Amino acid sequence: MKENIIRHKYTISKEERKKLLNQNSFLLWFTGLSGSGKSTIANGLERKLYEEGFKTYTLDGDNVRKGINSDLDFSPEGRKENIRRIAEVAGLMVDSGIIVLAAFVSPYKKDREFIANVVGNDNFVEIFVNTSLEECEKRDVKGLYKKARAGEIKDFTGVNAPYEAPENPEVEIVTDNLSIEESVMKIYNSIRTKLAL
Repeated sequence: MKENIIRHKYTISKEERKKLLNQNSFLLWFTGLSGSGKSTIANGLERKLYEEGFKTYTLDGDNVRKGINSDLDFSPEGRKENIRRIAEVAGLMVDSGIIVLAAFVSPYKKDREFIANVVGNDNFVEIFVNTSLEECEKRDVKGLYKKARAGEIKDFTGVNAPYEAPENPEVEIVTDNLSIEESVMKIYNSIRTKLAL
């Protein structure tokens, strides 16, 4: 079946799209435990980039699972397929010339490596939102840790499923020590040279 699929070559290149938008395009991948602050920080960074005139889009774990990935569970297989689909979508968006922010627990190192391979290592910026399990449980903004501890949620990262922390992220944010604004500026300053053509 796959032998009948032939990639179509379009005449407008990624480089031309980037030139039209007057920016580089790449993927900012936020990883960390549920409740670590990934989505909040990504949202703050997107606002900062927007105010600076950059074209962006944020992909968020919960939002994506309500749509394109609503058929997937949280088993290791479901998580792997979730990440595969997101990687492919993010790759298309990076190819379109925009800056993509993605906030996903993405607990497995091999899955994050897969994402980097799909979008290209030069287009992948790994951001580790490093918040302790204790702090995430204390926040428990969605009540998920309480449910996981009560056995109502299976395969919940940090409780009854593993989280493999990044070993060499481009940026590490320890939210216990930084405010949202400080976190946003730390990331912004680290990617500043990557933004403009």
